[in-house]
Amino acid sequence: MTDAHRALVMEESRDPHEVAQAQAQAARLARNAAWLQAHAADIYPRYRGQHICIAGEELFVAATPDEAWALATAAHSDDDGRFLYYIPVEAVARIYVY
Repeated sequence: MTDAHRALVMEESRDPHEVAQAQAQAARLARNAAWLQAHAADIYPRYRGQHICIAGEELFVAATPDEAWALATAAHSDDDGRFLYYIPVEAVARIYVY
């Protein structure tokens, strides 16, 4: 199977240890997302067209997602709540429909 065609497998776990780990990871992700939200007004205009990764409530910027991820991982290898985001070049209104 190629990288472009990976299978998605979903499993339910009721193991208390696994549930606690998942909740802790979700909390770290929420902290990083809240940090980005709090600093978005400064970050978005400055890094348009760049990939960003937030880890340890710290910003990492690079031209590619792999580079941004690597920078964040090197600085905060213990933070499994890091996430990537691409800041579009143009600031335009976007409508998301679900």
